[in-house]
Amino acid sequence: MKEALNWLSENYSHLVQNLAELVAIPSISTDGRHAQEIDRSAEAVSRQMQQAGLQNVRILRFKDSYPYVYGEWCNAPGKPTAFLYSHHDVQPVAGFEKDWQSEPWTLTARGGRLYGRGSADDKAAIVAQLGSLEACLKTTGSLPINVKMLVEGEEEIGSKNLMGFFKEYRDLIRSDVIIVNDTENLETGLPSITYSLRGIVALEVEVEGLKRPVHSGAGGGLLPDAAIALNVILSRLYWDNGKLPIPGFYERVRRLTPSEKKAYSQLPLDEEKLRKDAAMLPGVSWASMKGINPYEQTWRWPAVTVIAQEASSFQAVSNQVLPKARAVVSCRIVPDMDPKETEEQLTKVLTKDPPWGVKVTVKPRGPHVKWWMTDPQGPAFEAAMSALRSGYKRDPVAIGSGGTIGFVGPLADLLGGAPALLLGIEDPRSNAHAPNESLHEGDWKKLMASLVHLYHNLASLPNGRVK
Repeated sequence: MKEALNWLSENYSHLVQNLAELVAIPSISTDGRHAQEIDRSAEAVSRQMQQAGLQNVRILRFKDSYPYVYGEWCNAPGKPTAFLYSHHDVQPVAGFEKDWQSEPWTLTARGGRLYGRGSADDKAAIVAQLGSLEACLKTTGSLPINVKMLVEGEEEIGSKNLMGFFKEYRDLIRSDVIIVNDTENLETGLPSITYSLRGIVALEVEVEGLKRPVHSGAGGGLLPDAAIALNVILSRLYWDNGKLPIPGFYERVRRLTPSEKKAYSQLPLDEEKLRKDAAMLPGVSWASMKGINPYEQTWRWPAVTVIAQEASSFQAVSNQVLPKARAVVSCRIVPDMDPKETEEQLTKVLTKDPPWGVKVTVKPRGPHVKWWMTDPQGPAFEAAMSALRSGYKRDPVAIGSGGTIGFVGPLADLLGGAPALLLGIEDPRSNAHAPNESLHEGDWKKLMASLVHLYHNLASLPNGRVK
C-alpha cells in the first residue's frame, strides 16, 4: 500500500493531464446536440481504463442510451468485489460563458483548485477511481479486491436508461459493495460519507386563459393574464419560514432520531461562510423553517423549487395579453414520503380554484425518483470510515445530502442489499452545474489515497463479509 500511495504522489501531474483530457471534451448530455462529443468522451475514458490496467474494457449501450464505459479487474479469488460508479456527461455552460474566469473546457489551476466544466462533477471521480486502481496495478501488479467500474453517459439527464442497463447486465456488474464518488464533503478537508439522499417529484404546470394572444390595449384589464394567474397559483407554495402549506405533506416525513440530532448539532457550521458559499446577496435571509439546523433542513425536510417558468421572452416581448404560461415545480422528497402521494398533494394545491377560472393542467415532468437512506454501520462502512481517516488524517463524518442519486437504492436492492459507500469529492466551493466549477486539489489527492486504503480494508474483512 505504501508503494501505491507513493505512486499517487509521484504521478500526480499524469493524473491532472488525464483530467484535463476529459474536461476538454464538452460531453453535454442535456441538450441533445452533443452526441459526438459524448462518444469522444467515452472513448477517452476507455483509453484511460486500459492505461490504468483494467481488463475487459468496452463501451456499452442500452436501447437509445448515451455510451457507458465498463472495465474490470477480477483476479482476486475469495475477496470482495467492488462496483465503482461515476459519470462522464456534464452540464452546459451556454448563456453563462461571461461568468467564467477561465475557459470552461480547459482545465485551469488557480489558488489550489482546478477549474473547468466537469472538473468536480464528475470527471474528477473517474480519474480518482482510475488513479487509485492504477497506483496499485502499476506497483504490485494486482489489486487487493475485485473491481468492476462503470462510467455512465447520461447522469445529468436523469439516468433514464441506467436501471434497464443494470438489469440487462446484472451478471456483468454483480458485486458485493458499491462505491460512488459523486457527493460532497461537508467542508474542505473534512471527509464525509453520505448515508441519505432526497428524491425528486417534478411537475409541469400549465395555465391557459385564451386561444391566442390579444393586444394588451384592447384586452388588458378585461382578459385574464395567464402569467399573473400562474404566479398566483405558484404563490400558494410560499412557506414563510414555516412548513409548506400543502395538506398532508409532512405526515410521512421521518423525524430525526435523538442520535442523529446530536450528530447534526456537532457538525461544524459557519453560517456566514455558508451564506458566502451559497452566493447569497447581502440582506437576504434564510428561507428555512425557524429553529431548524441548516443541515437538517436540506437533508431531511422536503422542499419545493420552481426551476423553470415561461410565458414569453424578452426577445419576443410585445404588448399582448398572453394566452398561456407554464412552470416546472421540483419537489425534493425525504424518508418516508411516497412519490405518487406527493404528486397528488401538489396537484390538488396547484389546480384548486384557479384565478379567473383559467384552465390549469398539471402533469409529471419525468419519472419520480425515490429517496434513499441507509444505516452507516457494518463492516463496509467501518472500512470506509477507516480509509477516509487514513487518507485525510482527520476523523470523517456521516452526513445527508439534499441532492438525488436515483440509482443508489435500486442498485443496492438489485445486488442483494449491497452496502453503498458514497464518498465525497466536491466541497461547498465546487460550484457544480454553475460557472467556475472547480475541484480542490488537496481533497482530490486525499480521496485517491483513501480509495487505496479502502481497497485494502475491504480485502482484510473476515471471510470477505462486507455486511
